[in-house]
Amino acid sequence: MSSSLPSIERWGSLEGKRVLVRVDFNAPVADVGGVVSVTDDFRLRSALPLFEDLTARGATVVACTHFGRPNGHVDDRFSVEPLRRRLHELCPAITLMENLRFSPGEEADDPVFGASLVEGFDYYVNEAFGASHRAHASIMIPPTLLPSAAGPNLHREVATLLSLLDSPSRPFVAVVGGAKVKDKLGIMKVLVQKADAVIVGGGMAYTFAAAEGRCIGGSLFDASFVQECASLLESGTVLIPVDARGLREGAPFGPDGGSDEALDFAEDIAEGFVGLDIGPLTSEFFASAIHGARTVLWNGPMGVFEDPRFGAGTEAVARAIVASSAISVVGGGDSVAALSKYGLEDEVSFVSTGGGASLELVELGDLPGLRALRESPWN
Repeated sequence: MSSSLPSIERWGSLEGKRVLVRVDFNAPVADVGGVVSVTDDFRLRSALPLFEDLTARGATVVACTHFGRPNGHVDDRFSVEPLRRRLHELCPAITLMENLRFSPGEEADDPVFGASLVEGFDYYVNEAFGASHRAHASIMIPPTLLPSAAGPNLHREVATLLSLLDSPSRPFVAVVGGAKVKDKLGIMKVLVQKADAVIVGGGMAYTFAAAEGRCIGGSLFDASFVQECASLLESGTVLIPVDARGLREGAPFGPDGGSDEALDFAEDIAEGFVGLDIGPLTSEFFASAIHGARTVLWNGPMGVFEDPRFGAGTEAVARAIVASSAISVVGGGDSVAALSKYGLEDEVSFVSTGGGASLELVELGDLPGLRALRESPWN
């Protein structure tokens, strides 16, 4: 798949040419000293090698990205200005267009809007793996109108993720977390066929626990997926938490924490209480499963790690992955944020820039943005 994507290497000199690069700079921002600023520039830094290559070959480079969800109209809260300032610090030669999603044509895959984006450009590069699962105008239309290619990160993401399915070093352990079980069932069905063990954590794990007949109190739960979870458990490769840490139902939790002391629960969680993290026994259980792995894929936290009372499980898993001798691939914004929080982002083999895109690629084997590049009439 990766080798079938067109590469920028075929273009040679770009002296005097204008290149439009679709990036995914949907980075977190916050008020820092009265100025809205980028708080994690990982996605911006990941595009720098491409920018440096193109400009070294003589090209004038303009980047374009989505940012947040302005729902097709101009909304100053979603201006790319904080991204633009940080990009100028990192690579002053690059111009960044305003938020693509300020136009309703972007998410509608409007060919007129897509054509307006490439007007005056000679080449197009898709370096937005994290957006390539979306059939949006900036992803789908430019390859029909200009010589187009996949950027080096896009090539690397595709090759790395698909290698997990084609020829992983074994044992292959997948770690899947996050809140909603419905968002991960598709990938779970693939992974139980491909991996030697699939570890499940986060809010989604409580529906699996309920499928085992366990009491989960008021924990996150989706009754419509209990049977599918039960079927996945029958595979024998799915590992779910054996204990939990949480609070009395209704007690506040989140990034600002709360005054209530965290409670530890055994296999069952009584009514009136909620699980918000895996417990210490589960942390040891999961770490042991990861220890002998040769390949690890991790997508999704084990609990509400933003709250310091409920970060132990996610940190334990992150440190177990780093301590193993496995090839480690981490995807998803929350997982990447956890690595950064614990100072481990440089300790894993590969960090994917796309959460939903990485899951969809592993699940389906292809993405709309990849098809657009392969099917470009300019190839």
